[in-house]
Amino acid sequence: MADVDTLDDADNIELTDEDLESESKGELIKRAGQLRDRRNELNQMASERAGKRDDLNAATREKVDEAQEHRERRDELNELVQSHKEQRNELNAKANELFDKVDDEKEDLELEDGKSLDQLEEEIEDLEFKQQTEVLSSEDERELIEQIEEKREEYQARKEKLENSGDLEELKERAEQVRSEASKHHRKVTTLADEAQEHHNEMIEAYREADDIRDEADEMHELFVEAQEAADRHHEDFVRVQKRLRELDKEEEEERKTERQEKKEDAKEEAEEIYQKFKDGETLDTEDLMKLQKTGLL
Repeated sequence: MADVDTLDDADNIELTDEDLESESKGELIKRAGQLRDRRNELNQMASERAGKRDDLNAATREKVDEAQEHRERRDELNELVQSHKEQRNELNAKANELFDKVDDEKEDLELEDGKSLDQLEEEIEDLEFKQQTEVLSSEDERELIEQIEEKREEYQARKEKLENSGDLEELKERAEQVRSEASKHHRKVTTLADEAQEHHNEMIEAYREADDIRDEADEMHELFVEAQEAADRHHEDFVRVQKRLRELDKEEEEERKTERQEKKEDAKEEAEEIYQKFKDGETLDTEDLMKLQKTGLL
């Protein structure tokens, strides 16, 4: 919460109906000044609190905008993630098809079974060495020659298969290339997903900060209302005192008017008495003559 001056109720000026009716004009003038000054202090306090509230509301909007930017970037990245996932899956499916074809062709060529050319060549050499170095019966030698011939035929057949498997190697290489492309898209998926998660976390944090600042703004608004209501009450009391002072001024004016009227009537009555003396032939002094002139009887 931003620092704010505390509103101390002890500094407020109280005014009751009894005060308004019983206090003298001088006391009411003093009271009006106190109410005016306190009202101005409270209005200033309310203005400061309103300013801080507005600043907090602006900060809240900034955080919300920041969160929205992270949201939009996260959504963009998630779209890219989805796109790369689809491409990865398509390529993996294609690679699987190609590898299945490789396996099928290997089965057709029977390359997975049997001995390698090197193994067959070594076996042939062993049999030929045996034929050349050992003393064999005619029957044993004939069997050995047949074995050698069978091995040579097997060797030749397998060699021909391998020579005809060039397309298979190309197919296998193509399958591996497609799998490699799929792996690139998978790495892109991982990288983009991590970045999207970072923006998601930033968005959540920005919204959390916005909520915290909004709570401060709401508290500041309550403090503003507190000060403004106190200022309004002091203003209303100030207006009441001013109204009472005008009433007192009017009452005083009425009293003065009544007093002047009474004096005028008394002067007229005295002048009429003097005038009657004049008509009766009595001698009038200078003061009596002046009174008659003032009332217009002379």
